[in-house]
Parts: sequence; structure tokens; C-alpha cells
Amino acid sequence: MLKKGLVQVYTGNGKGKTTAAMGLALRAIGSGMKVCMIQFMKGRINYGELEGTKHLPGFDIVQFGRPEFVDKNKPLPIDIEEAKKGLKYAEEIIEKREYDVVILDEINVAVDFNLLNKEEVLKVIDKKGENTEIILTGRYAPKEFIERADLVTEMREIKHPYQKGIPARKGIEF
Repeated sequence: MLKKGLVQVYTGNGKGKTTAAMGLALRAIGSGMKVCMIQFMKGRINYGELEGTKHLPGFDIVQFGRPEFVDKNKPLPIDIEEAKKGLKYAEEIIEKREYDVVILDEINVAVDFNLLNKEEVLKVIDKKGENTEIILTGRYAPKEFIERADLVTEMREIKHPYQKGIPARKGIEF
């Protein structure tokens, strides 16, 4: 449905990168488009977006990761395997052109944690069709992703409730 699909990056240390991608997805679905969000390093079943998107036709979320957090200094082989599966899945759906918008959620972090290398991610992005929008989220976006993107937004944390000892809240942060 898009006449011209672009590449977007949402990065930075502030809250809202996945939320921004979800907002764009909601807008796309409201315009009759199909969206797939591939979540890297996420294997929890209690994220609010998983439940919410069940009610939105044309919005698929697929997770590749364990429920536990990945240790940046000692990622387990399963963490690398899951990330590679996620990238392979992304490559397949991008090549098939079955979605108008493909969100690679937390892929920047997966690269920073050395679960994936940036060159293999760029090769997948290069397979993007003319009518496909690709969104990459997560902190630590490599400069190569920023250079390749058409739109880059950096979320910058100024203040966060966690600094006051307020833990993540269901329905707001997850």
C-alpha cells in the first residue's frame, strides 16, 4: 500500500522507542496496512502489547528470545541462536513482501550485545521492497544503521520514575 517505504531508527537512552513503533503500527493498521513486529531478546508472554495486538487484525508480533534478560558480557548460546532465528524470520517476511511495515524491535541492542552483527542486519534491510517500511528500535543504534536510515529519532532520558525507586508498571512500561 505504501508508494515509498523508508527505513526508520528509534534509538537513545530514553523511554519510548518500542512505544513509538507501536504507535506507527497502529496508524498503519488504521490505514489498512499489515504490520509485523519481530521482537529480539524478548520472550516474555506478559508484555501488554502482546495482548493488545490480538485485537488488531493485520498486526502480528513474533518474539525471539528467552524470558530472562540477556547478560551483555556473557550471552548464552541460546541468546545468539534466538537472535539469528529472528533475523532469518525477518529476512523471509521482507523477501515475501507480505507486510507493509516490519518492525525489528530491540535489534539495535541485539547488535550491541554481539548476538548479531551489523553487516548481516544491513543485508536484510537491503532486501526491503520499494513499498515496505522498516523500523529498527533499541538503544545503541550503530552509526551504519543511522546512516542507512531515512528517519532517525533519538529518545533522550531527562527524568524517569525509576530514579525515584518506582518499578516498571504493567500497562505503562510493559
